[in-house]
Amino acid sequence: MGRDFPDVRMFLELAQTAERAGVDMLFFGDGSGVPSTWRGSIEPAVEWGIQWPRHDMSPIIAAMSTVTEKIGFGLTYSSTFMHPFYVARLLNSLDHVTGGRVAFNVVASTRGADAANYGYAELMDHELRYERMEEFIGVCRALWDSVAPDAIIRDRESGRFADPAKVHAIDHAGRFFTVKGPLASVPSPQVHPVIVQAGNSPRGIAASASFAELIFGFGGSLAGQQRHRALLDEALADAGRDPAHVGILWATQVIVGRTRAEAEERRDSVLRYWSEEAVGTYLSHNAGYDFSTLPASFTLGELRAQIVAANASPAGLVGSLVASYGEDHSLTRAEFFEHGWRSATGLDHTIVGDAAMVADALEENFAATGARGGYMLSSPLAMPSGFGELSELLVPELRRRGALAPRYPGSTLRENLAV
Repeated sequence: MGRDFPDVRMFLELAQTAERAGVDMLFFGDGSGVPSTWRGSIEPAVEWGIQWPRHDMSPIIAAMSTVTEKIGFGLTYSSTFMHPFYVARLLNSLDHVTGGRVAFNVVASTRGADAANYGYAELMDHELRYERMEEFIGVCRALWDSVAPDAIIRDRESGRFADPAKVHAIDHAGRFFTVKGPLASVPSPQVHPVIVQAGNSPRGIAASASFAELIFGFGGSLAGQQRHRALLDEALADAGRDPAHVGILWATQVIVGRTRAEAEERRDSVLRYWSEEAVGTYLSHNAGYDFSTLPASFTLGELRAQIVAANASPAGLVGSLVASYGEDHSLTRAEFFEHGWRSATGLDHTIVGDAAMVADALEENFAATGARGGYMLSSPLAMPSGFGELSELLVPELRRRGALAPRYPGSTLRENLAV
């Protein structure tokens, strides 16, 4: 009681509550820059607390693993800025610490504030970001495989620790990285952490189809979800993979109460905190494009072209608007920010109600989007209480209906997620 961010005890309580409910994984997004795209200043983000402050979650995940036994943890790093040797070594270590409960969410960064912190004057071209990501994952996988699972002998009589024939350099020399290898680490329980990726553009979907084991998808628009599922299935088939074996975890914000009225009251209390400056800061940061420069009216195609020309992200809100209305559709600035308010607050992908109402909506959506994967649930309410209500009200209702997989059937996250 009385704890506040970043007190690690908040996260320990969250992990224990979620594990009691049988939640498979706690997932943490990330960003390393203070949003500064809106009007070219960090002041709105600092004033309104928009996607800052953010701490590196790797030590917090290590702490949470010490008070839990089964629940998994998803950690995000950028392939646009990070080096694959460092990330492969870190994830190997975390997989040991957690006993095989780590997933790696690899992202292609679209945020100028992040780029500036890594010495980039501008964002890398959109297509190149995904080329770099594919090479990045290839290097990580080669490093994780560079020490065979049975390489460690530990022969106490002879004193031999490992078999040199089963430890090899990777000698990678690519467009973006040169890495000798091998990884100077003992193979971890999963050997490879579960790989999650969230590409939503055609190039991003192609990348995720080539290597991801789970896809992070954007919830809200059923038409957009169905489009993503169809494009992913096509890309998976082109890559020689079975679409039936690759699920999408839909990002879905949930506010659940003991009654519908209680849930709606909680929603309204959260929405009062959002100002136009806060909305603009959020949208601009996540797209990498300054929406304060919008003219009085424009077509979605014109806006999308400007975003692409700036090497920013044409996915997200703008991508969903194009998918829903078409490139020739005209919007006023006020209309765009009305859509933007729903996106920034999460109203476009929020389910509000009592446990039965929310469970009904999730089951209906799951069937309509291909019945493969699941949901990455979030709460805009205070932490950890908002997540506690998901665990204590919603998850038991879903389990009562038989809508959830068995509780922790395996010893690793990979086994529990069946990927």
